[in-house]
Amino acid sequence: MSTEEYEAFILRRNDYSLSEEQEALRDAFRLFFEKHCSSELVRESEPVGFDAALWAQIVDLRPVAMGVPLDHDGDGAGLVELALVAEEAGRRMAPIPLIEGMVAARLLAKLADHGVAAAVGLLASVLEGSIITLAVGGGAGRPGRQLVPNGAIARTVIGLHGDRLVLATSDTPPPHVENLACAPLAWWDLADGDTLLSGPTALELFAAAQDEWRLLTAAALVGVGQTALDLAAQYAQDRFAFGVPIGSFQAMAHPLADVLMGVECARRLTWKAAWFLDFEPEHVRALVGMAYYSAAEAAERAGSVGIHTQGGFGFTLESDEQLLYRRAKGWPLVAGDRRAELQRIADRVLPVLGTPAASGGASQ
Repeated sequence: MSTEEYEAFILRRNDYSLSEEQEALRDAFRLFFEKHCSSELVRESEPVGFDAALWAQIVDLRPVAMGVPLDHDGDGAGLVELALVAEEAGRRMAPIPLIEGMVAARLLAKLADHGVAAAVGLLASVLEGSIITLAVGGGAGRPGRQLVPNGAIARTVIGLHGDRLVLATSDTPPPHVENLACAPLAWWDLADGDTLLSGPTALELFAAAQDEWRLLTAAALVGVGQTALDLAAQYAQDRFAFGVPIGSFQAMAHPLADVLMGVECARRLTWKAAWFLDFEPEHVRALVGMAYYSAAEAAERAGSVGIHTQGGFGFTLESDEQLLYRRAKGWPLVAGDRRAELQRIADRVLPVLGTPAASGGASQ
C-alpha cells in the first residue's frame, strides 16, 4: 500500500460520509419505496405484515443479491450499501422479508465456500425471490423452539441448534403469532432440522450473520425514526396555537431536537459499524451492538415524541405515528430484550480493556 493509499485509508476510518454512488443507490431505493410502499399499503398488510406484490416488485431490483459475492451470482456490494437499502425500507415500514433475505443469502454464500452442497441450490432459489429467514433470537424454554422473524411466510429457516447450523423446512409455514409490530412472526422447531455445518465454524458463521442482522435492523430502525421525526416536525409547523406554530414552543421544539440528534447519531454509528464489518472485522468489537441499541432507542424515542407532538390524534389508528412507534417497539424484540445487548457490548469491550467479562453474559 502506497503512502497516499494508506493516508486515504486512515482518513476513511474516520469519515463515514457517502460516496456519489452510494447516494445514488440510496436515492433509487428511496424513490422505489415512496412510489410503491404507502402507509395505506402497510395498513392493508396487517396483521401478518407481508405484501406479496411489493416483494415481487422489489425482487427485480435484486436487493437480496446485492451483498452476495460476484462468484456466487451476486453484485458484490458491501454492508454500507445494504444498510442504505435497509434504512429506506425502514422509512416506509416496508412489509417484506428484506433484511433476513439479505443476511441469509450472504450466509449461504459462505456455506457454499465451505463446501456445503445444499447451500448452492438454495442460494440460487433465494436470489430468484424465494423467501428464506433466520432464527436470530432465543428459544422459549424448549430446546429448538424459536420465534422466527418472517417465520409465518417462509418455508425455509436457518438457525442454530446447539453447535449445529441447521436448515428447517416446512411445506406450510406455522401459524402467525400476533405481535405489536404486526410482523410475520411464527414459532419454529429447529431440533429436527438438517445439519448444514457443525462445530466452531458453524458457530462463527452464524454469529457473523447475527451481527449483520443487528446492523441492518439498526439501519431500518434509523429509517423508522427518521420518518417519525419528519411527520412530527411537519405537524409542529402546520399546527397553530395562540396564533403561532406549536413548533415555536420550547416544550415541542426541544424534544424534537433531541430526537434529531439521536437518529442522526444512530445513523452515523450504523455506517461506521458497517464500514468496519466490511474492511476491519477484527476491530468491530462492540460497534454493531452499539449501533443496534442506539438505533432502537432513537426510533422508539422518535415514535413516542411524534405521538405526543400530534397530541390526541397521534394515538389514533389514523395517525402514521402509531404505525411507526409499534414497529420501533416490536422489531428489536425479535432478538429478545434489547437490554441484553448492553451485556453483549460489555462482554466485547471489557476484555479489550483487560477486565474479565461478567460470567453470566453472552459473548457472541
